[in-house]
Amino acid sequence: MAEAKKTGTSSSGKKVVQAEKKEPTEKAKKLAEEAVKNNTDAVWKPTPEAKKKATTFRIIAIIGWVIAIAIEAVAIFWLLRQDSTQSWYLWALIGALVIIAIFAIAGSQFWKKANDLDPAKKSEPVRFFVQNQLGVIISIIAFLPLIILIFTNKNMDGKQKGIAGAIAIVLLLAAGFLSADFSPNSVEDETAQQVANEGQIDDYTAIVQELTGADAVTWTLSGTVYHLCADASAVNQESADNQIYAGTVSDAHTAGKAGLTLQVAQELRECGFEEPANLADIEATIRELRETEAADNQ
Repeated sequence: MAEAKKTGTSSSGKKVVQAEKKEPTEKAKKLAEEAVKNNTDAVWKPTPEAKKKATTFRIIAIIGWVIAIAIEAVAIFWLLRQDSTQSWYLWALIGALVIIAIFAIAGSQFWKKANDLDPAKKSEPVRFFVQNQLGVIISIIAFLPLIILIFTNKNMDGKQKGIAGAIAIVLLLAAGFLSADFSPNSVEDETAQQVANEGQIDDYTAIVQELTGADAVTWTLSGTVYHLCADASAVNQESADNQIYAGTVSDAHTAGKAGLTLQVAQELRECGFEEPANLADIEATIRELRETEAADNQ
């Protein structure tokens, strides 16, 4: 399993890490591409919550970019026209460049988070490129005109141009690099994950959400099933790498886990969740799902 991000510890002190998503098979990718191309019902769509969060992130990103470009405008139309012999002039120009970089980079980070939640389609290459590399484009807009005007400014001496120009170029390169998305998410990628994990996962997800209120489970490297929380006794026993993995039901199935534990009542108590009135029916459904999957794998 790929290295995973630590998210905390369980009650027993075992490290809890966020599971890494595995690469879908080529077959799943091809099926996903066909689904997106033909716009079928199998195409992945972000949840309303993810869509709302992505919109919020994009608004924050745009605000950051607007501030960066506004400061650039102030530098171009006011600062560069001031007397360059003033002691504060060069420091003010450097300060403006740094602030532009901060807001450009911050905006790009929020934009990339939004694209992870609500990605574009690879089948629309122009939109896919622009949406995922918009941070780089904004960084160029925020710096390149200013860099040109610094080097062509007749009021600045050679030393001032060299210092301010060099800093501006370095900040442009840094902002461009940090704003670039080298492995952008896409509708095709999410659809491929969905295709790879199709089947009983939706049923298990509905059960887990009914029991805990969220699509979140835990498992161990050597375990065969997944569990309701990091404090469940089953995941706190000694395991192959002595770590607890956390993720969605889909992540757990991708990691090779057969299904939800049958010890639901026990884990509800261990995890601090209320026991639903229809627990017996839920447990019966889990057994049926496990039996069906076992029969399909024979």
